[in-house]
Amino acid sequence: MKTGIVDVGGGLRGIFGAGIYDYCLEHQIYFDDCIGVSAGSANIACYLAGQKGRDIAFYTEYPFRRQYMSFWNFLTKGSYLDLHYLYGTLSVSDGENPLDFAALQKNSSEMTVVASEAVSGKVKYFHKSDMKRDHYDVLCASCCLPAICKPYPVNGVLYYDGALGDPVPVQKALDDGCDKIVLVLTKPRNLLRDSVQDSRFARRIARKYPKAAQNLCQRAEHYNDGVAFAKELEKKGKVLILAPDRLPAIGSLTRDKKVLLAMYQCGHESATAIPDFFRSPGKN
Repeated sequence: MKTGIVDVGGGLRGIFGAGIYDYCLEHQIYFDDCIGVSAGSANIACYLAGQKGRDIAFYTEYPFRRQYMSFWNFLTKGSYLDLHYLYGTLSVSDGENPLDFAALQKNSSEMTVVASEAVSGKVKYFHKSDMKRDHYDVLCASCCLPAICKPYPVNGVLYYDGALGDPVPVQKALDDGCDKIVLVLTKPRNLLRDSVQDSRFARRIARKYPKAAQNLCQRAEHYNDGVAFAKELEKKGKVLILAPDRLPAIGSLTRDKKVLLAMYQCGHESATAIPDFFRSPGKN
C-alpha cells in the first residue's frame, strides 16, 4: 500500500497542518508521497526533515516581523510578504531557524511542491531534486500570493501560488500511485470557497499576467470541485479529510496568536485519526 498526504496550505492557516505533522513525527507516522501547495509545501519540507515544532515560529512569531510581513515591504520591495526572508534568511544553514536539508534529502519519501507559472498559467510540480542546500526558491514560488506578492522567479521562470494551478491535488496523488491519501484542508470541510476576493485580486494582475488572472478567477471552483472529489473517495475509504471543523474559518493572513495556536492544537488532535485510517480496508 502506498500512502500519501496532500496539504493545500492557506497562508497562516497552514499552522493546522503543522500540528498534524508534529503528531506524525511524535508517533512515527510516515507517508510515501507528500504533496504540498503554498504553505503546505513548507510544512512538508519541515516534516520530511524531521524537525518537530520548527514550523510553529513561522506562523506565530515571524509574521509579526516587519522583514517578513508588512506594508513597508510592499512599498520598498513590491511584495507584502518577503518570502526570501522566510525561506532564505531564516532557513539557510547559518540562519536563525535552519531547515535540516541533509535530513530532508535523506528521507526516502517523495516530495512534490506545487506552483503555477505566472505567464503561461501552467501548473508546475517541483520535486526534492529541484532544491539545493540553502536555495529554497521552490517553496517561495509555491507560496507566492498573487497581488500580495510579485511573482517569484525560479530558473528564469516567474511563479505564483500553487493553488492557482492545482489547489487540491488529490488526483496528482492518485496518479503517483497512492492507495490511501490524507487530505489536509485549512478551511472547514463543508465551507465552499467563493471567488469574490480572487476576482478582485485577479484584476490587479490581469494586464501583466492574464493567464494567471484567469486561473485565480477559477480557483474557488477548482478548489470546491477538488474537495467534492475527495469526499467521494472518502466514502470508499481511500481518502481521509482532516479539517478544522470545530473552529471558525479564518483568513490566510490572520495574525491572532491565540487563534493560530488553537488551529495548531486542532490539527494535532485531528491527526489521531490517521492510524485507524491506514488500518481500515478500502471499498471498491
